[in-house]
Amino acid sequence: MTRELSNRPARGEPVDIIDAMRREMDRMFSRFDGGFASALPAALTGGRLSPSIDVRDEGDKVAVDVELPGLTEKDVDVTLSRGLLTVKGEKKSEREEKKDDYYVSERTFGSFQRQVRLPDGIDEEKIEARLENGVLRLVMPKKAEAVHSERRIEIGKG
Repeated sequence: MTRELSNRPARGEPVDIIDAMRREMDRMFSRFDGGFASALPAALTGGRLSPSIDVRDEGDKVAVDVELPGLTEKDVDVTLSRGLLTVKGEKKSEREEKKDDYYVSERTFGSFQRQVRLPDGIDEEKIEARLENGVLRLVMPKKAEAVHSERRIEIGKG
């Protein structure tokens, strides 16, 4: 395991073990960047979840996939304003189990919001959204003038 030199105290300098542990934990969690945080219980992430999101420019359209396992259409709100796509919602679940010698009741909840800046030229009237098998898929066609063909630009001599 490699460490950044800036995280090491200078020779002879006292080591603040709590600060060193905090830096190491920050470094570890930053490697997971959201994918790990979305798997944590909401209680450990301040009630905030961070679903994974995939944005692809497919030439004549932009496709966005957002992982929202266990959610339904009524749990999710999607808006587009001034080129900023916002997906937000709340996940709630309850589990209750009664047996002769024990009783278990669990409730989890958490809200999420992800925003993505979209390129200019999206035809906002033709956006389609579908939530299927825990994946929200948005297909956003581009306006005809936004679909550019490639052209070669000649370079002149100075």
